Amino acid sequence: MAKILFISLFLIIVISVVSAICLSDKPPSILMPVKGASRSSYDQKSFGAPRQGHTHKGVDIFAKKGTDVLSATSGLVIFTGYLSLGGKAVTIISPDLKFLYYAHLDTIIISKISWVSAGQLIGKVGNTGNAKKTPSHLHFSISRAIPYKKYFDPVPLLNEYLDPKLYY
Repeated sequence: MAKILFISLFLIIVISVVSAICLSDKPPSILMPVKGASRSSYDQKSFGAPRQGHTHKGVDIFAKKGTDVLSATSGLVIFTGYLSLGGKAVTIISPDLKFLYYAHLDTIIISKISWVSAGQLIGKVGNTGNAKKTPSHLHFSISRAIPYKKYFDPVPLLNEYLDPKLYY
């Protein structure tokens, strides 16, 4: 009886912690994912901007082809590969269960199912996928999947990283 009670209590605690993390509307703190990028490297109003048949769910950070792309947080690499829209892309799940998506890469440096540290090199800026006719850039987005799909605007987080004194 005591063993069943202990297991039940343990499961309640685990479920409560996981639920609190998954339901959080707070996006993770992040690093700038493109080496050397500044506020002028991305459009402050690009998140939610109209696109053909949808809205833009990330930010495009423009840089010279081959510029280093760094992991914005630590996490587990759950996807590396080619997608029709995103081209060469990487998805990392952060410790707080947010998905960070890096697309249009020229080169992918890391492998799937590996742990990355914040600031670790994961690829190089490119213009693959549906960005073939655009200047080289990184499409960067942050989302969660539980309890429903939600995208976070990365622009304020990038601005905070570049100029933290404006936010504290």
